Amino acid sequence: MPQVRPMRADARRNHERLLAVAAEAFAEHGENASLDDIAKRAGVGSGTLYRHFPTRRALLEAAYVDRVEALGTRAGELAGQLPPGEALREWLFELSVGTLQVRGMKALLSSAVTDGGATTPTVCGTVVQGAAVRLVEAAQAEGTLRPDVEPVEVLRLVHGVTAAAELGGGRTEEIRRYLRLLLEGLRAG
Repeated sequence: MPQVRPMRADARRNHERLLAVAAEAFAEHGENASLDDIAKRAGVGSGTLYRHFPTRRALLEAAYVDRVEALGTRAGELAGQLPPGEALREWLFELSVGTLQVRGMKALLSSAVTDGGATTPTVCGTVVQGAAVRLVEAAQAEGTLRPDVEPVEVLRLVHGVTAAAELGGGRTEEIRRYLRLLLEGLRAG
């Protein structure tokens, strides 16, 4: 097995600067922020950006991996605090709100709702899918969610709820209403 060399100090600084600038740029312009502008603002050349992050998705994921991992952790916290159906509902709400509040997250999290076998899942997609599987299966075992619903289907539907809420201004009360309507339709029995 090849040995992984530690990153040189200057390379580590470039990596950290690129991530900081990318997070700002994605917040300002969404997932289509100019990569050349990100490199320029970070004080590096485009080649340096692509050495660290070979694709836009790789940069987007690196910029938001902490936020997505926090969503995964939050699923576990909610599962320990609330009955399964309520934990699922609250986590889906937080996922939807986070997707609307952080520009670029919708594109990144779309990897969690694509066909599982079609592409290699990203770290962020894997975290979101894993959280959804745990919460959906627990709600199904509790009897509050239909047994014929797949976790990826729930994620796809919530992706749609998020888009619908965004059309209406993205207010939290709209998101809660749409999620309530969705989950009532998915209720068991």
